[in-house]
Amino acid sequence: MCLCGVDYFSTLGYQPSIAFEGAGTLAPIATLILVLVTLFGALPVYRHVAGEAPDGVGSVGMIERLFRGWTGKIAVLVLVGFAATDFVITQTLSAADAAAHLISNSAYAGAMPAALKSQVAITVALLVALGAMFLRGFSEVVGLAVVLVVAYLGLTAVIVGAGLFHLLTHPALVQHWLSDLATGTFHIDHPPLAGGGPWVALGIACLVFPKLALGMSGFETGVLQIHMVRGTDADPHDTAGRVANTRKLLFVAALIMSCFLVGSSLVTGTDTLIPAEELTLEPVKGKAMDRALAYIAHGESPHPICPLFGRVFGTAYDISTILILWFAGASAMAGLLNMVPRYLPRYGMAPEWAAAYRPLVIAFTVINLMVTLAFRADVSAQGGAYATGVLVLMTSACLASLAHEVHRVPADDAGLRSRRRSIVGFTIIALVFIYTTIANIYERPDGIIIASIFIGCVMAISILSRIWRSQELRLKEFRFADEADRMLWTDICAEGAFRVLVPHRPGHRSLDEKEAEIRRRHRLPADVPLVFLEVHYGDTSDFHNAPIISAKQEGERFVIVARDVASVSHTVAQIAIEMSKSGAPLDIVFGWSQGSSLKLALEFLLFGQGDIPNVVFDLLEKAVPDPARRPTVLVG
Repeated sequence: MCLCGVDYFSTLGYQPSIAFEGAGTLAPIATLILVLVTLFGALPVYRHVAGEAPDGVGSVGMIERLFRGWTGKIAVLVLVGFAATDFVITQTLSAADAAAHLISNSAYAGAMPAALKSQVAITVALLVALGAMFLRGFSEVVGLAVVLVVAYLGLTAVIVGAGLFHLLTHPALVQHWLSDLATGTFHIDHPPLAGGGPWVALGIACLVFPKLALGMSGFETGVLQIHMVRGTDADPHDTAGRVANTRKLLFVAALIMSCFLVGSSLVTGTDTLIPAEELTLEPVKGKAMDRALAYIAHGESPHPICPLFGRVFGTAYDISTILILWFAGASAMAGLLNMVPRYLPRYGMAPEWAAAYRPLVIAFTVINLMVTLAFRADVSAQGGAYATGVLVLMTSACLASLAHEVHRVPADDAGLRSRRRSIVGFTIIALVFIYTTIANIYERPDGIIIASIFIGCVMAISILSRIWRSQELRLKEFRFADEADRMLWTDICAEGAFRVLVPHRPGHRSLDEKEAEIRRRHRLPADVPLVFLEVHYGDTSDFHNAPIISAKQEGERFVIVARDVASVSHTVAQIAIEMSKSGAPLDIVFGWSQGSSLKLALEFLLFGQGDIPNVVFDLLEKAVPDPARRPTVLVG
């Protein structure tokens, strides 16, 4: 929970400032709506995701299961792009806010030279340190997360508790806030509704709460790390126990965060303990911007909230905030390290090293530095992209859960009623998140622009990698229809008597006609045995090839049938190499491939077809360097 919490709980470092920036003195009401959406929307959805994806694939994996072929691959690549936006911006935004807390600390500002007060430089240093820590190992990351979360939440509870107590014992402050709501003094630039009063305030809060969506981060990371959760004491890998404990994790984290969100918004977002001008960017950045709770911890509030607050307590709180914000990147980095190797290398859409731990850490660290430099470590500028990434992933989780329930077949009447209730519930939740996502994109279009850049980069790298790796042999394994097929295949390969392999497209001509033409065109006598190969497509968008082999004998003729193949060319090459291991290399006899070169190349890349003879020749040349052992390709 603490590993997820460093992402989820650390948003308290900047959430109150963003809440006031988006909702003004309506921040407590908008935050309450956000909490309700979290507890009755996001939490049930991700509890469902945990149950349906105990292997840690999360909502992206559930979406992948809904589609087949290139449609599924493209959907996953788009969601990976949004996930990369979420996880990368989590690291860069959190590190930037940690730098802001450090620079604003009076003790640090008074002791350090100007060169060490640059927010960009400090953010870069924090990101490099985070990457270095991951290079040391993952167990150290988890252990440190527990210490940081406990310390940070403990100090935050003191600040929020003291602030709430001060408000309760000074009813004039609460009356001042309620008076502002009644008169329509919301401190919002261009409010969507005019006027004042409780109904107008509630209406505006409902319209602006999507701007506070950063407070819902952490759920996707929680289900991605389900494999780290212990099942039971007797069997730590028990799936049912692991799912149940993950659901407890999500519930406890959501409940803790909800209490802190509501409490912190009342303390910081009512124009009472923190004056409104201290939470604005224009015309001058307020002292509480990006550090509202730290502002109170340092005793900078015009109200004597607590005698404990001051430079010493504030510095202690700054240290805990800086550390957890810096460490929030650990949760996001863990999510990336779990997600990217699961999809891109398997699709052939990333280099092979993308499945390795340390090279990925270095690559993501470089990306983090590039994003930080591009945004000049500005917290507010990255907020829109962060919220967009979070909301799109949550919306995809809602839609995946809804689709799963629609296709689920209940076992009895009770299951049918439960399914209907689930469909209604997930439909409502999905509509809420769709509205929230669209509203956030409309208000802050920079978020979707930044996310589109990430998606574009993911797609471009994926396409280039697929082209670059297209000539790899890509054999995962040979599968067999049954044991008899395995034995006959083994006999064919071991005997070494079959030296001519003839790929045959079923349905065009009979095998008798094909054999007669082959023997006539290539002057093969009747005593030269032929082996025919029929290839049937599977999912041609897959990268690794694992054909299902069956073999049969028709008189003196042997026929090998390969089903569920990703690429015809790779299947022919793989079978020819395997059959050539026990004797002289095979001759593979092809007909001409018809069509333009561009059309054939695209057919090969997308559908595993195209100019099959030439591709087989290239594959064999690369896989078998020795010409004497290499099967021969004959085209005619």
